[in-house]
Amino acid sequence: MFREMRRKNCVISTETAEKILREGDYGILALSGDDGYSYAVPINYAVDGKKIYFHSAKVGHKIDAIARNEKVSFCVVDRHEVIAEEFTTYFSSAIAFGRIKVVEDVAEKVHGLELLADKFCASASDERRERELARVDALAVLVLEIEHLTGKAARELVKHGDM
Repeated sequence: MFREMRRKNCVISTETAEKILREGDYGILALSGDDGYSYAVPINYAVDGKKIYFHSAKVGHKIDAIARNEKVSFCVVDRHEVIAEEFTTYFSSAIAFGRIKVVEDVAEKVHGLELLADKFCASASDERRERELARVDALAVLVLEIEHLTGKAARELVKHGDM
């Protein structure tokens, strides 16, 4: 169903790909956009097992694209370092493939928002956190259920055990 990576010498372990995904701050969510164009949008996220949570406005390009086609991919780049003298880039990244939906269940929606708050707003006061979480009806929470995860790094990093 999913393609094997062509450059076998660049493959990183599933565990390393999961770590990149867990520890990243943002990634690029790729959807089927309007008129056959792909639509890729940078977005913050939080991971819970095999699920990735996002927040969104209730209307817009993302929501329309999801309604049209639930199959998406999500890419997180962990490292990107240009090595000019070698004419290469030392990089590492992970790509999750799966199906995304708008969360309807209020408890799961709150769970997704709490994960995002834990990740990005851990220092916020309890009052501020509760005030923001009370806005649960004002926004959408999206969940991507991972069906396939792959990771890739510069062959130099893989070769030298840096990944």
